[in-house]
Parts: sequence; C-alpha cells; structure tokens
Amino acid sequence: MSLAFGLAILLVYVVMASQFQSLLDPFIIMFTVPLGIVGVLWALFLTNTTLSVTSFQGIIVMVGIVVSNGILLVDYTNRLRKRGLELEEAVVKAGRTRLKPILMTSLATVLGLIPMALGLGGESMQAPLAISVIGGLTVSTTLTLFFVPTLYTLFEERFKRELKTGEEV
Repeated sequence: MSLAFGLAILLVYVVMASQFQSLLDPFIIMFTVPLGIVGVLWALFLTNTTLSVTSFQGIIVMVGIVVSNGILLVDYTNRLRKRGLELEEAVVKAGRTRLKPILMTSLATVLGLIPMALGLGGESMQAPLAISVIGGLTVSTTLTLFFVPTLYTLFEERFKRELKTGEEV
C-alpha cells in the first residue's frame, strides 16, 4: 500500500505539472497532502482505530479531494493574475471566491461519510475508511484555506514568476 500511495502521489504531481506547465504550482498544491495525513492520524487516534488497509484506502480518497481543493485555489489565483491583478489582491479574491465550492465539497463528503463512520446500516467494516477521510478532510480543508494562499504568496514573492496575460483566460 505504501508503494501504491507513493506512486499515486508521483502520478498526481506529474499530471498536475503537465497541466499547469509549471513545477512550482503542483509543488504548492502537494503541500496539502501532509496536512490531510495529520488529520487522518488525529482522527484514527481519537477513535482508537488502527491504521489498516481500509483506512489506507480512505487516505488515498482523501488525498484526491484535498489535491482538488488546492487546485481550485491555485488555478483561480493564476487566472486572476493573468487578468492583471496584483499578487496579494489575486490571492485574497481567489480565497473568497473559491471558499464556498471548497467548503461545499468537503462538507458534503464529511456529512455523507458520518453514517459509515458510525457503522450505521451494518457496514462497520468500512468505518476506518470513513474515519480516515473525515479526519483528513476536516483538518486539511481548514488548514488549506490558509496554508495554500500563504505558501503561494511566499513562493511567488521569492521566485518573481511572470504569468503571461492572454485572451484564453
């Protein structure tokens, strides 16, 4: 499972690098993964659940959602900067604009998994998966909304990247 997880992370990074045509943006987005892992470990500890194959599957699901949230923020910030907004203004506007979709996705997932986490409906075998996703997504979503814009700003100020303005934006 560790090898599969490592390959999945590498594949996600490579796909994002080709999509963004940058190595920096996927690097910033991938910083959301450790935030999610912290939430998973915290949730598993609080519920006295072991790290198993099922909970590891939940981690993989959580990583997909967390990376998607990061992509929403970074992509929209890049679009705003291509339209001519300054770095700080673009980061703030992207955070405000993408807050609702990120919260809706995360909240819908968390609320939908609560019955599975509680073992309602006789599916207690899948509870570790749900607990992993709930914990990771809760912590990661909360921290990502602050961490990704901050990291984006730091990297952009450090490397002074010029985004080309274009009509396709």
